[in-house]
Amino acid sequence: MTKKLIVKEEVLIEATASKVWEVLINPKYVAQWDELPENYPSENMTKGSKVVWENPNGGQTVTTVIKAEEMKELKIALYLSNWEVKPNEGDVAYLYQLEDQNGSTLLKIEIGDFSLLKDGQKYYDASVEFASESKKVIKQLAENQ
Repeated sequence: MTKKLIVKEEVLIEATASKVWEVLINPKYVAQWDELPENYPSENMTKGSKVVWENPNGGQTVTTVIKAEEMKELKIALYLSNWEVKPNEGDVAYLYQLEDQNGSTLLKIEIGDFSLLKDGQKYYDASVEFASESKKVIKQLAENQ
C-alpha cells in the first residue's frame, strides 16, 4: 500500500475560534495567507464556494468548499485539470479544524492526500512550505484582529 502524503501542521492561536474562523473564510484575510485570483468575490466563503485559477502552463486549478461547519471545520477540495489521475472530490483537500483551548484556539491543518497523484511528492513538498507559512500568518491575523 502506498504511504499517504498528507501534510499536518498545528498552531495555538491566542484568539477565539470566531476570530480564527473569520481569517479562514473572509477573502480580505485569506488573500494575505493564500493566493486568490484578482476577481475573487468579497463575500465570505461558504459551502459550495469555488475559486478557479488559470494555470500558466494550461488548465485550471479549482478549490471548492465542501464542508463549512462554523468555528469547527473547513474542508476545501483541490482539483487540477491537468492531473492524470482524477481523485474523488475531497480526497485531495485542505482541512482546517478549530479546537477551543481555554479561550485560545488550536488550529489543525491537513493538506493531501497527495499519494493519489502521479507527482504527489512535488505537491506534498510545496504544501509543507505552504502550511508552515500560512499558519504563521493566520495566527498573526487572528491575534491582531
